[in-house]
Amino acid sequence: MEHFVVSARKYRPQTFKDVVGQQAITNTLLNAIENNHLAQALLFTGPRGVGKTTCARILAKMINSDGKATGEEDFAFNIFELDAASNNSVDDIRSLTDQVRIPPQVGKYKVYIIDEVHMLSQAAFNAFLKTLEEPPKHCIFILATTEKHKIIPTILSRCQIFDFKRITVRDAKEYLKYIAEEQNITADDDALHIIAQKADGAMRDALSIFDRVVSFSGKDLTRQAVTENLNVLDYETYFESTDLILENKIPELLLQFNNTLSKGFDGQHYIAGLASHFRDLLVSKTPETIELLEVGDETKKKYLEQSQKSSQDFLIQGINIANDCDLKYKSSKNQRLLIELCLMQLASITFDGEKKNSRNFIIPASFFKKKGIKPITVSIPKKDEAKVEPVQQKPSEVQKTPVTENTTSNFKNNDTPKIELKSNLKRTSGLSLKSIKVKKDHEINKIDVVVDEQNLPKEPFTEAELIKTWNEYIDILVNEGKHNLASILSIDTPKVKGTVINLEYPNATNKVELERNQYDLMLYIRKNLNNFDISLSITINEEMEKQYAYTTLEKFEKLKEKNPSIDILRKTFDLDI
Repeated sequence: MEHFVVSARKYRPQTFKDVVGQQAITNTLLNAIENNHLAQALLFTGPRGVGKTTCARILAKMINSDGKATGEEDFAFNIFELDAASNNSVDDIRSLTDQVRIPPQVGKYKVYIIDEVHMLSQAAFNAFLKTLEEPPKHCIFILATTEKHKIIPTILSRCQIFDFKRITVRDAKEYLKYIAEEQNITADDDALHIIAQKADGAMRDALSIFDRVVSFSGKDLTRQAVTENLNVLDYETYFESTDLILENKIPELLLQFNNTLSKGFDGQHYIAGLASHFRDLLVSKTPETIELLEVGDETKKKYLEQSQKSSQDFLIQGINIANDCDLKYKSSKNQRLLIELCLMQLASITFDGEKKNSRNFIIPASFFKKKGIKPITVSIPKKDEAKVEPVQQKPSEVQKTPVTENTTSNFKNNDTPKIELKSNLKRTSGLSLKSIKVKKDHEINKIDVVVDEQNLPKEPFTEAELIKTWNEYIDILVNEGKHNLASILSIDTPKVKGTVINLEYPNATNKVELERNQYDLMLYIRKNLNNFDISLSITINEEMEKQYAYTTLEKFEKLKEKNPSIDILRKTFDLDI
């Protein structure tokens, strides 16, 4: 049997032109060799499988051949490779520095390639510093690593750094297509695309996956064979799921998810893929962003077709719901139920039943146009300024609305009636704290609507008249059973300064309680005194609080001041306070 060589070794690039996806770095190195501008210490960093060690070997060969990769001379004796993962001690670095002093026997330079340099110990790094800073003229060091952050800064500052990027899906697919042609293998475009995606930017991984799939399916690579062998969810699964979601078919959607789980796929992988599928559909809706869609040509047509069925609002909301489910998956105790609830929510986004239960109960204008009903404009006055807001209303509903004298004249002169509403249309729960504020605003609005603000009465009054009206209001409160508010109003006698009523209270509790009920009080006083300029000013005097007895002991002390015999009575009969 013929010895099999894996594609990652068989098709390893021999020149810079063969390197996939690193054109910027290879062009820089070629120009540096041609112009004799190459640094003596280079650091190649980047993710695994992107060509760091390969580029280091190609560079090492080209340095001694003046930029021409020819096979006439063998410079293998000038290239030294050191694996820092297994040779990371100080002694290994010392033996390396001893070899550096000897000039090359063939060619101009000795090249030292140190792979996985981040594995060197701290002492080995320190021992390597002096040699790296002032190497002999005949030596060039090429360091390669996947974890640049683990290298000490003093080493980084002495190197010329080249950052290798991940291989794009498009570049990896094109290289796989070239290899498939070399091996006389027919491969679907989508099949190669799935392999390139699965490699996640590493060309070596892509070639390893390619060999595995070829061993499974032979000379004919199909999308179905690739998805079955790699155990990845096919695009068709997500296309079918999205169709079921758009058609609000929840039972079929749950059955499809159960079928997916029965094939051995993870629920989180499914929901994360569904979120990515919604993202791809959103990208497909705009011609400017369609370049972000990294799929095959046949699959791209399917994305474009399904994106026309999906609205942008649905896709954005779907991405949020699916992504939220993905984040909660690890912490959930019932993970399957979590995903099933997510799928039911997705299938309910476009459900007509939810549209009927709108929060604001807004009927669109198109509804009335279809019914042949002319929209009616209703002006709603507000506290600060009159603002006209169009509201759709049926003619039958206009008759139920209370109409003032002004609106009657408007009916005669104008085709569009203007109706003055005295109540707030916004609904508020009566059990919430917000309802208190709404009630106050409602009382203020009633005053502003009933009274003409341009001709408010401002008749003068005396302090005695105010005190008399004040006490009358206290009697009204007592008759209504509001003894707490009546006692608060009785704490201090009101004093008048101009049209301002001044009150002093011992604590903030009394002030807050009075401010909460001041609207009824001020309305009563303004009407009885016939002056709508009257306002209320409340101050807190902490000295007054000492005059009031709250606890049992304080009450006893107050009584003892008025009648000392009470203390004699307590001592005689040994009474408790």
